[in-house]
Order: sequence, then C-alpha cells, then structure tokens
Amino acid sequence: MSITSGTGKPLRAGRFSLLVRPRTVVVCTALLLAAAAVGVVALGTGEYRLTPGQVLATLAGGGPPGASFVVTELRLPRIATGLLVGAAFAASGGIFQSLARNPLASPDIIGFTAGSAGGALLVIVVLGGGAVGVPLGAVLGGVVAALLVHGLARRGVGGAGGRLVLTGIGVTAVLGALNSYLLTRASFAEAQQALLWLTGSLDGRGWSNALPVAAVLVAVLPAVVLTSRRMALAEMGEDAAVALGVNTARTRLWLSAAGVLLAAVATSAAGPIPFVALAAPQLARRLTRSPEPGIGTAAAMGAALTAGADWLADGRVLPGTPLPVGVLTAALGGGYLLWLLVRERRAGRT
Repeated sequence: MSITSGTGKPLRAGRFSLLVRPRTVVVCTALLLAAAAVGVVALGTGEYRLTPGQVLATLAGGGPPGASFVVTELRLPRIATGLLVGAAFAASGGIFQSLARNPLASPDIIGFTAGSAGGALLVIVVLGGGAVGVPLGAVLGGVVAALLVHGLARRGVGGAGGRLVLTGIGVTAVLGALNSYLLTRASFAEAQQALLWLTGSLDGRGWSNALPVAAVLVAVLPAVVLTSRRMALAEMGEDAAVALGVNTARTRLWLSAAGVLLAAVATSAAGPIPFVALAAPQLARRLTRSPEPGIGTAAAMGAALTAGADWLADGRVLPGTPLPVGVLTAALGGGYLLWLLVRERRAGRT
C-alpha cells in the first residue's frame, strides 16, 4: 500500500469512528520512536554517564552497578514528566486550533496557561505553596481563565476563531499584569520559587508530577482521538457539520473541556512551557499532510519536542549553564510564531 494522505481505513468504536491513514501511522510511529530515543539518551547523560545500551539494560532490570538508582529514581521521573507534559500541551493545542479553525488558538496564546500560572502564583504567594496546593491552584486557574475567555468570545463580533484568539490575547495580557503584581507582593523565597515555575522547568520533577498527567492522558486522549472525524467535520463550518449529523454544541463542549484539562494538568506539573501547544500540532499536520486534526500525532510531536528541548537546555545550548526548558522553547517558539503570523497575514486570515 502506498503511503498517501488521502487514503485510509475507517475504524469504528460505537458511535465514534476514526480514519487511519498509512502516512499518519508512519509519522506517528517515527515521532514516538524519536521521543523514546531522546529519552534514552537523556537518561544516560550527566555526571554518571551511560551508553544507550546500558540505559536499556538498566530499564530491563540489569545494567552496571548503581545505575538503577540513577536512572529510575533520579532521571526517569524528569524525562517521563517532560514526555507526558509535551504530549498534553500539544494535544490541547491541536484541539483548540481545530475548534477555532485558527493555528494561533493554542492554550498559551489564548490565556489558559496564563490562568493556570495565576492560580499557582496565588497559592504560592497567599498560601505559601505546597506539593498539592500549587498543582491544584494551576488547574483551577486554567479552568477559570477558560470560562472567562469563552464567555467573552461568545459576546464578540466577527469570525469565531479570530474572536477567540483576540479575546484570549487580551485576557492573557490582563492575567500577565495580575501575575506580575502577585510577584511584587511575594517574599524573596516565594518570588524565586514562582519565577522558576513560571519559566517552565522540569528540574526536580518526580513521579508525583508525572503520574497525574499520565492519568489524564490515558483517560482523555483516546476519546479525543476517536472524535477526530467529528472535529474534521466541524472545521468545515457549523452548517456543513450539522448537515452531516454532527452535534456541534456537544462536540465543542466536550473537546473544550478536554483541552482545558490537558493544558491545566500539564501546566500544574511543569509550569507554562511556552509554544509547544502552538507549534507541535502544526508541525504534525505538515508531516502527515492529513486534513484531520491528528491529535495523537500532535501529542507524539509534543513529547518529542519537549524532551529534545529539555535535553538541549541542560547545558548544551550554553555549555556549563543549564537552562529551564521554557527558556529554550520560548526562544524557538518566538521565531515560529513570527513566521506563522506572517504566513497567516499573507493568507488573509489575520
């Protein structure tokens, strides 16, 4: 069978269906392998160096003496958190870009991650932080920001996608000002903790950070993937989707809730790592050449991008100076955003 973007085999699960395209399967598999390869390399990198073979042997229960503690207890939680957070951010970005029919509609652009950051900051400054309080505050802040953006966007004028993006940008600016004010009210120690978290970092992350993201991905991502065909029909416009039998109101409500939850739980685990949610879905679509959203492929791309960026930021971009992963993704993502804005302007969409 030739690998093309226009052919595929439909799979059905009850009322849901999914068109499996050979090219999409190949791309998704390659991205998952790339993410796994980066993870293996990262697990062997550090003061206690291991070859990829030794890392795999250690994960299988063997390996050199002392390697098990270094790999499974010290390094694996951070790598796992990076992979899971990247997948969650990218899946969330793919959902909102599809719903809004706008490549700029990602959680970090339309205010959801700013809301999560504000919720976490509020807990750090007012309540003194905490292993449970900060993630919970981030999730609640993201939900509140999402409700605010959607409520304001429904009252605006113009196209739904552009309205959501413009409303989100405005809400992001307001929340950014609020977050800056909270930082001025924090003590020196609280400000240090908050600034590191706001930058987006995987430093010191453990299984308590990774497991909630994994649970949400396992619960939400398969259902979102099975809704991909409905998402693709919804992208054709409200009238066309309704004519083809799609309950657009119910579909949008469910997908919006899933996207907000994915973005919020990812932000709660690693902070607002910027631009992964923006870039990963678009890069995945360009590789698959598929007309469908491809949320699973976007998640694989996000995992690979975040793990790769974290590995590069750990003293390789600036030798001897480790950087938070959010610094590197912001630098790379800023250039990508400028390119995307120019492309959208030329296409007459902004």
